[in-house]
Amino acid sequence: FKVVVPADHLETRTQDRLVEIARTVKLPGFRPGKVPMKIVRQKYAAAIMGEVLEQAVNDGTHSAISERNLRPAAQPKVEISSYAEGADLEFTVALEVLPEIAPMDFSTISLEREKAEIPAEEIDETLKNIAERNESSETVDRPAATGDMVGIDFVGKQDGVAFPGGTAEGYALKLGSNTFIPGFEDQLVGAKAGDSVVVKVTFPEGYGNAELAGKPAEFDVAVKEVKAAKPAEIDDELAKKVGLDSLGALKGAIAEEIGRELGVIARTKVKRALLDALAAGHDFPVPSVMVDGEFDAIWKQLEADREAGRLDPSDEGKDDDTLRAEYKALAERRVRLGLLLAEVGQKNEVTVTQDDINKALIEEARRYPGQEHLVFQYYKGNAEALNSLRAPIFEEKVVDFILELAQVTDKPVSAVELRKETEEGEAAKDE
Repeated sequence: FKVVVPADHLETRTQDRLVEIARTVKLPGFRPGKVPMKIVRQKYAAAIMGEVLEQAVNDGTHSAISERNLRPAAQPKVEISSYAEGADLEFTVALEVLPEIAPMDFSTISLEREKAEIPAEEIDETLKNIAERNESSETVDRPAATGDMVGIDFVGKQDGVAFPGGTAEGYALKLGSNTFIPGFEDQLVGAKAGDSVVVKVTFPEGYGNAELAGKPAEFDVAVKEVKAAKPAEIDDELAKKVGLDSLGALKGAIAEEIGRELGVIARTKVKRALLDALAAGHDFPVPSVMVDGEFDAIWKQLEADREAGRLDPSDEGKDDDTLRAEYKALAERRVRLGLLLAEVGQKNEVTVTQDDINKALIEEARRYPGQEHLVFQYYKGNAEALNSLRAPIFEEKVVDFILELAQVTDKPVSAVELRKETEEGEAAKDE
């Protein structure tokens, strides 16, 4: 648009601003508020002209947009094309607008939502792991085996001379834990209490001590005792050790956690299928400025991943032109889906409540055990961070709204089948 602000309009604004200044300005030889307007103009007109012009441009831009009920996709670009003192102000306003979006009939979408029963064997396996983490040990009179705890004294030597940091007494070492130098623990398997063993190893090339890295060494090891691990009994007492009242309550908590994990996977997969259906069902134009911004963010992340050596395997071997074309298409898809979900949410009055925010805050705090109060303090004092929680909540609520209208049928699957795609690392890039 070309916008023209008449010279007399600018003069009126300038005059009004000078009158405001004249009421309070203090100049030598004049009482406050009594400085002649001619002098006020001479002293302050040039200084306030930038302010007047900026306000005129902002008002003109706002009028050009609001009078036509336009929805800018980004900040408008304004260029002054003509201005001189005493003349009209002319400038252009260029902007991309959000497209008109006509959502498809969501009832025509057919989706399958995978649903898995909680495997009893997974509950049993988790109980077994909890019992092992709460294991005790008892002294045994037999050769040590992998999994046993051995109490040892040892002295490390190179060329027959003990080296610093290689000596310890009464050290408890679990065989098979791989906490010592490779090969050390294996050579103690079969030893009994009272045995002396010479353990021969070679320090790894990347060992922290440069004087030992890559070099052979011998350890004189005296085995003091052998203890066998004894897993805790899977009973009410085990449940109480982890803060629950009974074994039944512990099993229920495990089942709930597994169910939550399976539910998240199922939700992710059905949401991905829904987004694919929405992308296929809509082809409205999207503002290039939004696509460019999304692409720039994607490309910056790709370059960071490439620099760190963690480039997605599917991108390996592709030249930059191919990658740019693929990710440009992805950026356009993301923008189109984002605009569509925003439009659906707005038209159907989908809102994010304070209760929704509170729940998200609690979930975020759970990710940092022992530091929950710091998480709450961070969000409490950071309005921008708090607002960042709203976008994903809004998106999920809009997705729920659409799923309610779509034809979604549950498909029974095994937990293994449900997890299969996730375990193979085929996560959707637009999640």
